[in-house]
Amino acid sequence: MLVVKFGGTSVASAKNISLVKNIIVAKKQPLIAVVSAFGGITNLLIECSELAAAGDESYLKLLNQIETRHIKTVQELITVKGQGKTLSKVKMLLNDLEDIYRGVYLIRELSLKTQDRIVSFGETLSSIIINDYFNDAGLKSNWADAKQFIKTDSNYSRANVDFKKTSEEVKSYFKEKADCWVCPGFVASNKNNETTTLGRGGSDYTAAILASILKSKELEIWTDVSGMMTADPRLVSAAYAIKEISYEEAMELSHFGAKVIYPPTIQPVLEANIPIHIKNTFKPEDYGTVISNNGNGNGNIIKGLSCIQNIALVNLSGSGMVGIPNFSHRLFKALSTAKVNVILITQASSEHSICVGIDERDCDVAKEAVEEEFEFELSIHKIDALEIEKKLSIVALVGSKMKEQVGVSGNMFSTLSQNGVNIKAIAQGSSEKNISVVIRDVEVRKALNSLHESFFLSDRKRINLFMIGIGNVGGTLVEQINKQKSYLLKHHHIDVKIVALANSKKMLFDEDGISLKNWKESLFENGEKMTLDGFIQQTIDLNLRNSIFIDNTANEVVASIYNELLKESISVVTPNKIACTQSIDKYKVLKQTALRYRAKFLFETNVGAGLPVINTLNDLIKSGDEIYKIEAVLSGSLNFIFNNFNEKTRFVDVVKEAMKQGFTEPDPRIDLSGVDVMRKILILIRESGLEMELNDIKGVPFIPKACMEAPSVDEFLASLEAHEAEFQQLYRKAADDNKKIKYVASFNKGKAEGGLRFVSPDHPFYNLEGKDNIVLFTTKRYPEQPLVIKGAGAGAEVTAMGIFADIMRIANG
Repeated sequence: MLVVKFGGTSVASAKNISLVKNIIVAKKQPLIAVVSAFGGITNLLIECSELAAAGDESYLKLLNQIETRHIKTVQELITVKGQGKTLSKVKMLLNDLEDIYRGVYLIRELSLKTQDRIVSFGETLSSIIINDYFNDAGLKSNWADAKQFIKTDSNYSRANVDFKKTSEEVKSYFKEKADCWVCPGFVASNKNNETTTLGRGGSDYTAAILASILKSKELEIWTDVSGMMTADPRLVSAAYAIKEISYEEAMELSHFGAKVIYPPTIQPVLEANIPIHIKNTFKPEDYGTVISNNGNGNGNIIKGLSCIQNIALVNLSGSGMVGIPNFSHRLFKALSTAKVNVILITQASSEHSICVGIDERDCDVAKEAVEEEFEFELSIHKIDALEIEKKLSIVALVGSKMKEQVGVSGNMFSTLSQNGVNIKAIAQGSSEKNISVVIRDVEVRKALNSLHESFFLSDRKRINLFMIGIGNVGGTLVEQINKQKSYLLKHHHIDVKIVALANSKKMLFDEDGISLKNWKESLFENGEKMTLDGFIQQTIDLNLRNSIFIDNTANEVVASIYNELLKESISVVTPNKIACTQSIDKYKVLKQTALRYRAKFLFETNVGAGLPVINTLNDLIKSGDEIYKIEAVLSGSLNFIFNNFNEKTRFVDVVKEAMKQGFTEPDPRIDLSGVDVMRKILILIRESGLEMELNDIKGVPFIPKACMEAPSVDEFLASLEAHEAEFQQLYRKAADDNKKIKYVASFNKGKAEGGLRFVSPDHPFYNLEGKDNIVLFTTKRYPEQPLVIKGAGAGAEVTAMGIFADIMRIANG
């Protein structure tokens, strides 16, 4: 006979119960349907009993809610003609319940025996109503009184089943033929026929007991999810149902927080080798999960991730523990006596400490029990004061094949490390069916998503971007990402999400990714007031895996917070040169922080926009090359200006055109001063492994001092016009020698400088066109013919592309 069990959510409403009926009709075979109490009723029954025991008359309001809920369900399910009989049964049971509550209220006492009697009404009421509904709907169904055949001891609230007696009673009770039996789960009785209950997960347990005794082909458990999931879908949106899993793996996952089944449920069917099939009441067409002895045969090394939250670590340590027997025994005895459940155990091989994980609610009781047990050792400082750390969670990686696979734990720890998740404690049983780590509560979502991505979606990686600065370059980058995101997902399995956007006025956050279709309108309409502190705090608080902060500004204050982000294992990508050209000590701190916290600090676009200058330089240095000399034209704006300036054009007009096309900063003096070029050569020098400060670089100005000191941009441009003769003289001097003017930065023999240079036709710089940049690296491996990198070195498109390339380097890292 088939045994099917329906949980509280499956029978939470008349609508849901009608779905249950459809499932049973579709089975077309004799079966026993074990049902839970209507969703939420058990909690109401317990709360009501506690109020009554406390002498609080408000228990009557809750009792009224319980009564109304059941009567309303009868009226919604059963035809008017058939309601009378069912309502009579329900009201009789509710009257009995009211009498019990009244007694509890009067004597102000609630024993476990009475509590069992009270909570049993939930399943009894639901099973009677459901059975009568089935008959009213034309399905021949019998109600089975579980108290007559599930026999236990008198350990109230968690009774132990007498399997010998229960087996005899079950076989006798179900001799009668019927299309369907409806049986209350959770409820049982002792040898005196007094009501007992089977404890947490009791309805599952009832179903498993019946399935094992009646040798059911399989046990079906119908719930509100499509089987056991690879992870909690409330925390990991990409979680999916596991098709097949072994009994042992299912028990491990259940122990570590998977709520679909309760571990003791598995034991009776495990011994009888009966598969458990978990199905979704609301999506009956979904396959679900089959738990069996063959469940580890589907090829997956890891079957699932699970977690227990609100954990505390209790650490007993001290030099006096080393080599002394009995410490562990005394610790666990003290916790056991205090009824503190130990969830995780780990001990240092030095025997200097023992660490256990417990429910956070048990901290005070545990502390008192342990300190009392070791009062003498504490007083003479043989052991240290007890350490208790709260707000923790256990994350477990489960799979029976882990012991056959090298590198599982290494992958787990590496994934967590790369995402800045600090591991407080580690435990792995000798069976190697799970690896458990203790982490901070606030890191659970990031840890689970990172691990799930690594072990179950290894061909797909989500990248979360937090972007400040959405002007010319930033806006272009957003559009490039929007155009490429489908391609990256399809061909490279990289899921790029822009989680945050901000300009100087507003910021917009969306953990699931901002829609890029109308992102400008969304920022304007839905964005909140922008504050840098607020943006950074929200970025840190979201605590998303694979997070990258993108700074598209030239703002010194924004650059100052890079170190804070890197400490949170948030990578930084930026075209902002300020961070890399501040003092050498601060530059080194950023590098060291990124290395320590396994984050990336990439700034390819600091030099040459989208040109692979820094990346190439890094490859040279890493492979053992040595830089002898660097010569470079590093300002796309200055190159554009001097390529277009001649005797037929005015210098000021070329500058204005460069401004118009976006090749210069809004204030072109920043470009014309040469400071930007000196910053770039400084970055290349530092990336070569040498230490230098910005003021060590000699800058030779070519713009008259009077122009540079003009109070505004307009007055600066007017001043340029007034000095046109000087610029024409400069041009003629170069032209007369058949040379071109270039602004060149150089580094040679420990000295660096930047300034105008007249280059002859045989020099690589001579034919540099438009806004192109060029860098010559003379090195130990390139001593005679330098390594040349040349191409467009300015413009929003190529700069955005360079930032995008850095993002992809992190994604593929």
